[in-house]
Amino acid sequence: MKLVNIDYLPGQEFEILGLVKGTVVQSKNFGKDFMAGMKTLVGGEITGYTEMLVEARQIATKRMVDEADALGADAVINVRFGSSAVMQGAAEVIAYGTAVKYK
Repeated sequence: MKLVNIDYLPGQEFEILGLVKGTVVQSKNFGKDFMAGMKTLVGGEITGYTEMLVEARQIATKRMVDEADALGADAVINVRFGSSAVMQGAAEVIAYGTAVKYK
């Protein structure tokens, strides 16, 4: 499945099938959350949270693609990601876009 963050596919005609999305709320375990808290004292990248968000984006993207597959889509255009803190140590990530079928 082709995923693009533009609202067209150069040289390709398509039918719009509709909005598709995938979402996940992800958290780290207590040990990693505690170590992340300690890292804030000295500064720098908190790799545990970076890894958590990478994994969350992958899960959300897969769920979006699964929804597009169920519609019979060939591609998802105008793909976007959003995230928000749900609670301390947990984040929601959403992937969304427009499912299309080639003509």
